[in-house]
Amino acid sequence: MPTRILPAVGDADAARSVTTLLSQLPDAEPAMPVTDSTQLIDTLGRLAGESIEELPEVVLVHERIGPVPALELIREVALRFPAVGVVLITADASPALFSAAMDSGARGLVALPLSYEELVSRVQGAAAWAVGVRRHLGNGGDVFSGPGGTLVTVSGAKGGVGTTFASIQLALAAQASGRKAALVDLDLQTGDVASYLDVQFRRSVVDLAGITDLSPRVLADAVFTHDTGVSLLLAPGEGERGEEVTDRSVRQIVSAMRSRYEVVIVDCGAHMTGANAAAVEMADTALLVTTPDVVAVRAAKRMVRLWDRLQIRKAEETVTLVNRHTRNTEIQPPLIEKITGTRVAGVAVPAGFKELQAVVDAGRVQDLESKSAVKQALWGLAGELGLVGTPAGAEKAGKGAKFGSDRGAFGTRRRRGGGNGEGSG
Repeated sequence: MPTRILPAVGDADAARSVTTLLSQLPDAEPAMPVTDSTQLIDTLGRLAGESIEELPEVVLVHERIGPVPALELIREVALRFPAVGVVLITADASPALFSAAMDSGARGLVALPLSYEELVSRVQGAAAWAVGVRRHLGNGGDVFSGPGGTLVTVSGAKGGVGTTFASIQLALAAQASGRKAALVDLDLQTGDVASYLDVQFRRSVVDLAGITDLSPRVLADAVFTHDTGVSLLLAPGEGERGEEVTDRSVRQIVSAMRSRYEVVIVDCGAHMTGANAAAVEMADTALLVTTPDVVAVRAAKRMVRLWDRLQIRKAEETVTLVNRHTRNTEIQPPLIEKITGTRVAGVAVPAGFKELQAVVDAGRVQDLESKSAVKQALWGLAGELGLVGTPAGAEKAGKGAKFGSDRGAFGTRRRRGGGNGEGSG
């Protein structure tokens, strides 16, 4: 059986050199090189969505790939596609880099300039390992395979627009439909998921920030399973500890969560940091919550521009949710879509202060009645985004698949964005 090889090389000259040498390998089927980390993750995700057998056995990652640094990209591929053997191509063959590459999940390292014998050895070793993993998976092994669960981030244009409430209802809708759902609170300084769901739990996302190897057991120790069935990874009780959560740790934590859950909802709050910016960039769908008033819509436009400047996400890849909508307001969803340049969700959430007040004050928003117009709208949004399960053979795919691509890439530039704390719906 030929070995399928996917090179990830950004430099055109290096790509030609790698392709030429790969074409000489015995029993090899080299694919056309992908030019950046985003294209690599998207390609692997598409192939894994068809079947694990469609994945290449070996991925070659050049050291100058971008925008994600090579070692971080290798870690991402190893976490999300463990049935693929990754080999690093680098000019630095020092023991320190070799150790770092192995820690990231690489199955080998090839030094530049490329040597035919060394390349054959590393590719064959990685391919044999990948075949062994797939055989294990075929026998009912417990190793995760595939592109991972659906990731949706929920960010607020400003504080108090209903980000946390929307996040919780999306997670509840996914869980109630039969899908395994998790809710991650990355509003690191002012996270209120625990308060809204009447939860007291001493573990938080901070406990995972300093761990380089997130095993299923370590992850399970930090996750709280709510009475509704939704798994919760909470924000720290001490807001200052949020600084311990870096963009790198978020990438690792979110990837680990995606490998264990079918739907992962991330509440990013309204304050942009490197940590929640990394989550927004990884998301299949980035949801931006605003209310139909001038101040909030201006804040939404400001947030969209911030994401674009920092190369986090483009406006057309963002979905805007209009919360507290009324027919009498001068600012309607089509105008918000035009102002922000984003796609406005087909569902607008009506204002429902009276029906929400009791459950919010009690800290039990999961008890909101099914006849609530707010709940019906948010659960309808979950269907629109493709977060709810559908009967076997049903053709109704959520619109969310069209709203955002699985970028899986993380920009190297980060700045701290401003914003206020997030309030209730």
